[in-house]
Amino acid sequence: MTVNVLINCLQMISVMFVGHLGQLPLASASMATSFAAVTGFSLLNGMCSALETFCGQSYGAKQYHMLGIHLQRAMVVLLLVSLPLAAVWFNAGDILRFLGQDFEIATEAGHYARCMVPSIFAYAILQCHVRFLQTQNNVLPAAAAAAATAVLHCFVCWALVVRSGLGNRGAALANAVSYWINAAAMVVYVRVSPSCRKTWTGFSGEAFCGIVNFLKLSIPSALMHSLEIWSFEMVVLLSGLLPNPKLETSVLSISLNTCSMIYTIPLGISGAVSTRVSNELGAMRAKAAILAGRVAMGTVTIEGAIVATIIILDRRLWGYFYTTDETVVGYLAQILILLAVVHIFDGIQSIFSGITRGCGRQKIGAFINLGAYYVVGIPMAIFLAFFQGIGGKGLWMGIMMGVFIQSLLLGILILCTNWDNEVKKAGDRISRSVPEYVLE
Repeated sequence: MTVNVLINCLQMISVMFVGHLGQLPLASASMATSFAAVTGFSLLNGMCSALETFCGQSYGAKQYHMLGIHLQRAMVVLLLVSLPLAAVWFNAGDILRFLGQDFEIATEAGHYARCMVPSIFAYAILQCHVRFLQTQNNVLPAAAAAAATAVLHCFVCWALVVRSGLGNRGAALANAVSYWINAAAMVVYVRVSPSCRKTWTGFSGEAFCGIVNFLKLSIPSALMHSLEIWSFEMVVLLSGLLPNPKLETSVLSISLNTCSMIYTIPLGISGAVSTRVSNELGAMRAKAAILAGRVAMGTVTIEGAIVATIIILDRRLWGYFYTTDETVVGYLAQILILLAVVHIFDGIQSIFSGITRGCGRQKIGAFINLGAYYVVGIPMAIFLAFFQGIGGKGLWMGIMMGVFIQSLLLGILILCTNWDNEVKKAGDRISRSVPEYVLE
C-alpha cells in the first residue's frame, strides 16, 4: 500500500502546486494528467501486472532464476510499447482539441503532456522492478525509495514551478525528474542487493524467447486494468463538454485525482493478495490461496469504511489543498460524498481483481470490466449528466454504477472458481515458461 500511495502521489503533488497558479493552469494540468493516465500509465501498469502471475507463480514453485527472465522480458515489451505512447503524448494538444475540449485548456494541457514524455519510460522501468520485488515479498526497499522520492519531489516542484517560473510545465518536468530518480534507485538495488541474488542472475537472451507468451497474458492484463481506468478518466474528458467547462473540469479532475490517490490503498492490498494467491498456486497450495483472499477481503472492508468516513468528514477542507477558489471548493465537497461511496465498492472489486490476476484469468476479467463500465457505467453517466442535467454529479453516479456491477460480476467469478483446477493451470504455466534445457 505504501509503495502504491507514494508512487502515485507524485502527480497529485504536482497538480497541487499548479492549482495555486489559477483555474486555467489547474484545469489544463489536471486534463493532461488524466490524458497521460488514459493513454500511457494505465496501459503500462496493466501490462506490467502480468508479472504478478508469471513471477508470483514461478517464485511459489521455487523457480527463482525465472523471475529475472520475466523482469527483462517485461522491460523489453514495455519500453517498446512506450515509444508510440510517447508520440501520442507529444501530440496531446491536437488530440484534445479534436475531441472538442476547450481550446485554451487543450492547448495548455498539450504543453504539459509534452513535458511529461520522459516520464513514461521511467514509469515502465519502475513498475517492472516494483512488481519483480513484490512477487518475492520484498517490498521495503521499494517503499523506502518511493518515500525518499516523494519528499524530494516537493522540492523539485517548488524549484521548477515556483522558483524557475516555468509554471505548469515545470510541474510536468518535475514528474519526469522524480520518476527517473525512483526508477534508477530500483535498478541499482536489484543489481547489487544480496536479497536478489537468486532471482537476478544477469541479463540473458532467454528474455527474448518468451515474448509471445508474455503478450498473451500482458495484453488481457492491460485491457482488464485500462478499461476500468479509462472509464474514470473519460469522466474528466466528458466534463469538458459540460456548461462552465473550467469549473467542471477542475472539480472533476481534483476528485479523480483524489480517487486515484486513495485507490492506491486497496490497490496495494490487491497487489498483496495477487502475490499471495500466485505464490500459493505455484506451490500447489489451493487452501492457502483461498485463505489469502479471505484475509484481503476483510482488510479492505475495514479500510474502505475508515477512508470513506474520513472523506465525508473532511470534504469541506480538502479542496483548499488545490485551490483557494470558493466555488471550486464548495462544488468539490458535494462530489466527495459520492466519491466516498465509490471507494468502498472500488476496494471490493480490487481484491477480486487481485485474485483474478493471481490465477492468471485476466481475459475473463477484461470482458467483465468491458461490460460493467462500457455497457452500464459510461452510458449511465452520459444519460445522467447531459440528459438529466445533473452535470458532474451525474458523471460520478454513472461510474459508481459501473464499479458496483464490476464488483458483483468478479465476485461471482471468484465464488465459482475451482481451485484445484487453478493449481493445475499454474503448474502448466510454470512448465511452459521454463526453458527446455533447464527441464532436461
